[in-house]
Amino acid sequence: MNRGTIKVWDPLIRVFHWSLVTSYAIVWLTAEDLAKVHEWAGYVVAGLLVFRILWGLVGPKYARFGQFIRSPATVAEYLRAMIQGKEQRYVGHNPAGGLMIIGLMLALAGAVLTGWMSTLDAYRGVEWVEGAHGLLANLTLLMVIAHVGGVILSSFRHKENLARAMVVGHKRAPEPADIV
Repeated sequence: MNRGTIKVWDPLIRVFHWSLVTSYAIVWLTAEDLAKVHEWAGYVVAGLLVFRILWGLVGPKYARFGQFIRSPATVAEYLRAMIQGKEQRYVGHNPAGGLMIIGLMLALAGAVLTGWMSTLDAYRGVEWVEGAHGLLANLTLLMVIAHVGGVILSSFRHKENLARAMVVGHKRAPEPADIV
């Protein structure tokens, strides 16, 4: 890329991200009608989550959990600044985005676990398992909507297309006030 950009999202993160988007969409769209497709797409989501956990521990800088998991105080301060329209630009995930990643991963992991449990004889038809699975699936959808809203807001506020960055891997080079 040109000198005005830097590589932020490595190819594995980008493939993970769009594979998760696709797999979750398949899971959501097949929930009522195509049980086997739904189940196998759920297994793909599970495998993707395992990969992401491992990559969050050993991957490059911007993939690592340590780069974007922030303290509750930092997240709260970022959200206050965001409400005021004064949030700083982060080259990697901002504190709200980092929290969203963890929340999405936990909700998806819970949905995968309860979905898998419902395939076992011991839990098939058990009301709390089915209820938890549906609740976590719906919570994930709400979080996805909030995530997309946050991406749109950050893209607008910081004048960079974050969805495009997740396709090409590069973002605008940091300026002095940005957090790297």
